[in-house]
Amino acid sequence: MPRVTRAARGNQRSHDYYRGVSPALGPETDLAPRLAKQVIVMRKDLGMRKGKMIAQGAHASLKVLLDAGARAADGATFTIALDPALAAWLGGRFTKVCVAVDSEAALDAVVARAQAAGVPCALIVDAGHTEFHGVPTKTCCAVGPAWTDAVDAITGELPLF
Repeated sequence: MPRVTRAARGNQRSHDYYRGVSPALGPETDLAPRLAKQVIVMRKDLGMRKGKMIAQGAHASLKVLLDAGARAADGATFTIALDPALAAWLGGRFTKVCVAVDSEAALDAVVARAQAAGVPCALIVDAGHTEFHGVPTKTCCAVGPAWTDAVDAITGELPLF
């Protein structure tokens, strides 16, 4: 039997929380409110600087919202249509989790699963001006905000980053 360290148990509790598992109630139930979250999927094979990764993740998170909205004809207002999960996320904790993939192909697979499931998703392609030697490069994506179970069906097996 593998030995489980205190750190590993703590990490599992954190992962369970972000999966919508309440320590008191267990998985989402009728007694617990339905949770929404967003997962940022970051490519770790690129060796990006920490600041670059943070900026790319922020771009992905915001792009999902911008893609859900539309600018008025006069250009003065921008309206976002709120589905129930997005409304819950915006009115709640803005739960975000960052997970990792090892390749562009793995990132593309996550995006394809999200699109097939109808879950909001935004893929970020960096222009390559500060890293990647001028080559446009897929760096990350945001999956959700959506209901936790829908997001977990797409990203739940990916390791925390």
